[in-house]
Amino acid sequence: MVNKGFPKFGMSQAGAFVAALKNYNLPDFILVLIAKECKSELLERGRIDDRLQSMNDEALELLHKVFVGCEEDGAGKYAQYRFYAYVSSMYHKCEVLVNETIPGASGTNHKIPVAVKNNGMYIAVAHNKATGNPVNKKETIRFYDMVDDIKKGEHGTMLNDAIYGSSVGFRGDALVELENLSKSRTNDPENKLDFKTANFENNIYSVTKC
Repeated sequence: MVNKGFPKFGMSQAGAFVAALKNYNLPDFILVLIAKECKSELLERGRIDDRLQSMNDEALELLHKVFVGCEEDGAGKYAQYRFYAYVSSMYHKCEVLVNETIPGASGTNHKIPVAVKNNGMYIAVAHNKATGNPVNKKETIRFYDMVDDIKKGEHGTMLNDAIYGSSVGFRGDALVELENLSKSRTNDPENKLDFKTANFENNIYSVTKC
């Protein structure tokens, strides 16, 4: 059985993928990650269509599945790629780092799926739950405590935003808990931090400030 939208791969199909993908805002680091995963070449510079054409068939097909088809995979990797790109779109001209380790005030090294730097300083961190059950209250508390620890450390002094994304939704009590924890910081201007949630529904992310 032929998968709809994916006829036998060849130059014509590669051209169709490039034509579709060049209309998407694909960050450079996403192209680098996909190229690495698919063992593909990638032009370091140039127009987006030229860079896409430098990639191999496997890389183009994966990009198309993730960003055009908005497909899902069992491991949740496709959802993570979309989340990386979404966070990048929120912070233009900033450095977006994937799987960054940031020490907190407690001395714990926190593994952050996405971190954003501006002028060498962390300004945002983000986490996405790609698979499983909706985010629960315990998970939001864990996220808050991690971000709070980073904010209080020497590397988090300029941290402004913390985004909890989910491709599987949030339980009601989880949202209420994160909102309450976020409001508890309003009387401390030096440690002000905006917590946001991002839901992936109908092939787009929608953000809510807690």
